[in-house]
Amino acid sequence: MDDLTRLLAAPLAAALRSSPVVVLTGARQTGKSTLAQRGAIGAKRTYLSLDDVDTLDRALREPDALVRDAGRLTLDEVQRSPELLLAVKRAVDDGRSPGRFLLTGSANLSLMKRVSESLAGRAVHLTLWPLTRRELLGRGCAGVWADLFRLGDREWPELLRSQDAPAADWRDVVRRGGYPTPAHHLRQAAERALWHAGYTQTYLERDLRALSSVASLVDFRRLMRAACLRLGNLANQTELGRDVGMAQATVHRHLDLLEVSYQLVRLPAFAVNRTSRLTKTPKVYWNDTALALHLAGEDEPRGAHLENLVLCDLLAWSASLPDGPQVMYWRTAGGREVDFVIEWKGKLLPIEVKATPRPRTGDADNLRAFRHEYGRLARAGLLLHTGEAVSWLADGVLAAPWSAVL
Repeated sequence: MDDLTRLLAAPLAAALRSSPVVVLTGARQTGKSTLAQRGAIGAKRTYLSLDDVDTLDRALREPDALVRDAGRLTLDEVQRSPELLLAVKRAVDDGRSPGRFLLTGSANLSLMKRVSESLAGRAVHLTLWPLTRRELLGRGCAGVWADLFRLGDREWPELLRSQDAPAADWRDVVRRGGYPTPAHHLRQAAERALWHAGYTQTYLERDLRALSSVASLVDFRRLMRAACLRLGNLANQTELGRDVGMAQATVHRHLDLLEVSYQLVRLPAFAVNRTSRLTKTPKVYWNDTALALHLAGEDEPRGAHLENLVLCDLLAWSASLPDGPQVMYWRTAGGREVDFVIEWKGKLLPIEVKATPRPRTGDADNLRAFRHEYGRLARAGLLLHTGEAVSWLADGVLAAPWSAVL
């Protein structure tokens, strides 16, 4: 993936110019190590990986010496030695020079209590998600979400019709996913299947056990499969437990592990209540569509996978901005639902995703209900479909190809 520019490259460089510690997290194999070592970001920095047995041993035995002996230091897979973070804290307290430490990890360090306490007030946290479609096209960006907020609603059709991103079959894009190796380097479906199988095994046997004790990896794998079969549905732990024969408390703990290691995405509900009672349970998605297909044992992508593809792009875009837009969904007790709501700059952008080339007027009903509920706070609704036309489907609801946005 050395020839691909990452969306997070510029934000990471800016963070290193301003903060003594930058924490770069994300799932294993999203490209953190490559990004940390390439170009100006990796220049004049000592790089050490705790995947190396000798380095890990030194980090455990003499963390202060390891930190002290280097100038600008990149520590890869730092979750393997939480003790090292205390040495980083002491070093930063002695001298807060910008960019002194770049820490990477395959677990969400900001959610790990010990790490949060060690680096409170000393670190900028960034998340590297799998490659977006436009990163894979060599453009180093996510979809046109920022432009949609920048322009007036009536300017959206011209913006989307002017996009030169090539059209593609959404099912092929879902099958490739965004992990750099299978999405960018492997051409054959069989090769990608082998990669995903190896990735799953590595995650189960290595990363998961490093985070927490799991009594049965077989049961854990079944829970992952059940979650991937429920993409886009509410995270009902009782039902998941019943599906896999697991106690609800165990389901809750395992879902937390999946989230902290950047596999599972629990999408929160939009919580501002005006006149309707709202559902508050999060919805379940995965960090990568191709991996979700593999874990579920599915051959053909469903509409939920297209939703997941859009969400992955939104999460990567949000993670690249200092004022991170909030991505949520909206659902009323009466059954009205909007797939995604972006809250940014005091406005709300509602988005529906439909795996159909010809959306109908009725497909706009929930978007119209949302706009009626939130009035001037709401931008026009955006209905993403699999066809080619950009057109106003209803008053205040624009239908557009998914490929014109992502």
